[in-house]
Parts: sequence; structure tokens; C-alpha cells
Amino acid sequence: MPVHGTRLSEASARRFVTEFAISVALEPGERWWGGSSTDGILMPYGDAHFSQDLARTTSLDGRVGGPSNQAAPVLVSTAGRAVASVDPFSFTFCNGRLDVRGPGLQLIETGGALRDALRAVAAPSGLLPARKLITAPQYCTWIEMPHSPTQERVVGFARDILAAGMPAGTIIVDDCWSPGYGNWTFDPARFPEPAMMLDELHRLGFSVMLWVVPFVSPDSRAFRELNGRNLLVRTGDGHVAVREWWNGYSALLDVSNPSAVSWLTEQLDDLLQIHGVDGFKFDAGDVRDYFPDDQNYQQSTPVEMCQHWARIGLRYSFNEFRACWNMPGQPLGQRLQDKPPMWGPLGLGSLIPEMLAQSMMGYAVVSPDMIGGGEITAMEGQSSIDQEFIVRYAQLASLSPMMQFSMLPSRVLDERHHTAVLQALRMREEMMPVIIELAEESAQTGEPIIRPLAYQDAPLAEVTDQFMLGSDYVVAPVLESRADSRAVVLPPGRWQLRGVDGLHGDALNGGQTVTVPCGLETIPVFQRV
Repeated sequence: MPVHGTRLSEASARRFVTEFAISVALEPGERWWGGSSTDGILMPYGDAHFSQDLARTTSLDGRVGGPSNQAAPVLVSTAGRAVASVDPFSFTFCNGRLDVRGPGLQLIETGGALRDALRAVAAPSGLLPARKLITAPQYCTWIEMPHSPTQERVVGFARDILAAGMPAGTIIVDDCWSPGYGNWTFDPARFPEPAMMLDELHRLGFSVMLWVVPFVSPDSRAFRELNGRNLLVRTGDGHVAVREWWNGYSALLDVSNPSAVSWLTEQLDDLLQIHGVDGFKFDAGDVRDYFPDDQNYQQSTPVEMCQHWARIGLRYSFNEFRACWNMPGQPLGQRLQDKPPMWGPLGLGSLIPEMLAQSMMGYAVVSPDMIGGGEITAMEGQSSIDQEFIVRYAQLASLSPMMQFSMLPSRVLDERHHTAVLQALRMREEMMPVIIELAEESAQTGEPIIRPLAYQDAPLAEVTDQFMLGSDYVVAPVLESRADSRAVVLPPGRWQLRGVDGLHGDALNGGQTVTVPCGLETIPVFQRV
């Protein structure tokens, strides 16, 4: 195997450690995953030119943005090889080679396959987030009441969910439940009796999470207190950093400072103990929110600040993150970034590749975005609802480790399409013993819950519009509008079509592509027999 390392500090037949750079000749057909889940639609790497710098704070075209989802300094390949570090690195695939630059790089050669590469870099914690986040749907208020949740509307939201025949799960009260960013108490004008609201939601069978961010509203009491205690991020010239984000301009809590973390968690713990809140949706904290010359308590880099924010979530079993740096194997729920309500590779078609990217980096408890898409500007710009799109999105989400609603299906769907969503929930209920068993196994071994077909058979690496649940189920959601059939690639083995009420039809040999009829209520799933 042609491998060239620069300044190797350790070497053996299977592992090479270098301080700065490695260059690897790719094997024929070798494909790679890893780096940033926002690049998932471009994975697996290996057959085309691709470059990425995991430390960057801007997008590749120069706009402020950068990765806004999960990232980790790890790459894994179908040839059983892995590149890993604890620090961000840059990498390039070009002309049959992989070149990586960064500190403390490791090249691991297992001599096996993709599964062996992933297990070689896995860091399982043995823990999962709250199991209810997996076993029952999540319902976020974001699309139904953006920037305008109230006590009455949240309770009504929960009752409407149950009245529509959907199961109780976890209510996530999104932005604007508090008086301001950094003041993490219920806004008395919107939530006059929060404890009563929590009691009612719990009585109805729901758990409750609240949305929080590391931002602090300028010219607020919280800002003045934190500034006086030097608990805010400062710019390179020593001034308080005020950053633009999707809600305007705010200061940033210095989450590298234990005193700042205590200041925040004291408020969050009060919400649990006084009102009965169950946990929190930790939004923002993106790498892009921090600058390399920022002054903070631990002199942390932007990626380290993102990691500090994620570590706060470990305190709460009910949690959700959209941005994470190098936290694979930890008991944190991971959601994909907000998606526009559209078919194709920017919308529905991006979900499976990006979830597979999450999984291949060690983020096992993953969720596609809110069903129908959570990108509020695009959602508000819709003149009509594509009901088939909502159904197909729900079907894909129903067999993901977590699923989250925000737009209430009974409000936007007619009876036929709403029935199809309820059928998807039935399918999830039938498959839940499999999903939760895989989740518990993942917590112990680091193996993903959902996997690319290449995890089973390396030559199938290019199949990225379907996934496997463990090693015994092939899931091929319908991703195209008005489709009445779906091509499904079956790995080696014997497979039988699985429905809500059990197995159907004859067993089929794997190693072939089959075409499956797919009416509105159909989710093509094959079970190994």
C-alpha cells in the first residue's frame, strides 16, 4: 500500500501517526466518508476532486456560513482505512490520492472493510440521550408558531396532535418563549402560568424541551451582568464581540469559561426543578459564530467553542443539537440543518446522504430536519403545500433514528395524505424494537444505527438514496414527486419485502436491483431472511 507521511512520529504495519501531513494512494474503487455532514450530498469521496478545511469559518464560496451541522476530524473508507485526529484538518481528494494536513494525524489501516475502519475510530460512551426522543415523535413549535409561542397555543398544539390520532412524544418550544436571549425564564406575558402548562402537557403524555442559544441580547440585564464578570466572548482588540446571526445581533456567552457555563446551567436547572421542564434544544453555537482571534477564557478555537457548547448538553438527557464538533458517540440527539420544502438534492434528496455522513462520523442518534422542512423563510414563501412531499418526508423520517414534526399534518393535509402519514407512524411503531435495539448496541460498540449499503458490501458505495437499518433491513424511501415505483438495490443475501403487517411476496436474491410499486402509503423496506 503506497503511503507517504511527512515527519512520522510513530509507524507500524497498520497505524501511522504524523504531525503535519499524509498522502495516500487510493485503492481501485475505494470510497470515503467523513469531515462535515453538510457535505454529505457529495459523499462518498474518491472519484472526483474535493477539498475541505474543517477549521474554516466561512463557506467555500466565501460567504459567512461554514459548516452548520455536525463535523468531526475523521475519515473512513471502504478499504478499511481511517484518518483521524483530535484537531481540525484539511483534506483533498484529487487524481487518485488523498492528501491530509493538520496536527496529530493518524492513518489507520485495519486490513478490513468500512465497518472495521469505523470501529477503529469509534468512541462509544455507553450512553444514549433520553430514549423517548427515539421511541416517540418530537413536535417542534417552530413552523406552527414561529417567534410566537404562547402558553395557550402550545397546549392547543399538543391537544391537536392527539386529536389527529398521532402519539404523544416530546414538545419542543422554540424561539421566543423567554423575554430575551440570555434571560432563560418564561416570558410572563406569553406564559403566565408555566408550571400549570407543564403539568397539563405531562398529563397528556408529552415531555417538554425548550430552545436555548449561547447568544445574549445587547443592552439587557443579562448582558450587563455578564460583561461585568468578563463572561462574554471578546474580539481580538478586547471589545465585547457582537455577532450577526439569523435573529439580528447579539453577544456570545463564553462557554469555555466554567463560570459562564454555571451561570447558564443554573437557569436551565431551575427550569427543570421549578417548572418541570425535561430538557433543551441547544441551537446555534456554530463554528461560524466564532473568530480565530477571539479572546475567551481557555483561548479556544472556533471548533473548540462549538464543542464546549455541545458538552453542556451532556448534562441533560433530553437534548438536541444542530451543530456539533467532534462529539461522536456522546448521548446527544443530532438534527440536520434547516431544509427548504423542496424535492431534489437541496431538499428531500439531501437527507439520506447527510444522515449517512452523520452516522459515518459517529453521530448515531440522528434526525432529518423537521418534516416538511424547517427553513422558515422558504416555508413562509410557499403559496401552497405539496401534500405528497409532506408524506414522503414523513416516511423517510419514520425509519430514521429520530423523527420530528413541526408543521401539523392534520392542518395542512387532506384525509388521504394524512392517513398516509399515520401509516408511516404505524410502520415506525412496528420497527421500533429494531431501532431501539440498534441504538442500544450503538451506544456500546459505536456502530451506526443507519448505514450506507457499502457498510454491507463495498461495491455499493455509490448507492446513497437508500440506507440500511443495522445489517438486516434495507430502507428505500420514495424521493421523487408522483413516483409510482421505486428501484431498490439489494445487497448480497436473501431479502423479503416488509410491510406494517409483516413480510410480503417471495424472498429475493440480493446482488440485484428490483423495482417496487410504491403507492402513497408505501415505504419500500426489505428484511433479510
